[in-house]
Amino acid sequence: MPPGKIGKSTMESIARQPESAGNLRTAMIIAAGMIEGAALFAIIVCLLALVL
Repeated sequence: MPPGKIGKSTMESIARQPESAGNLRTAMIIAAGMIEGAALFAIIVCLLALVL
């Protein structure tokens, strides 16, 4: 799921249940970070495959 959709879903959820904003925001940041980490890892693997 792209980070934009994660943010959209989180904002919609916060609009429905404002009291859970902290938990939702934390989960959103963790999920986006994991996606970014996987993408960075894939780029590094591709670059290593080209070099080696």
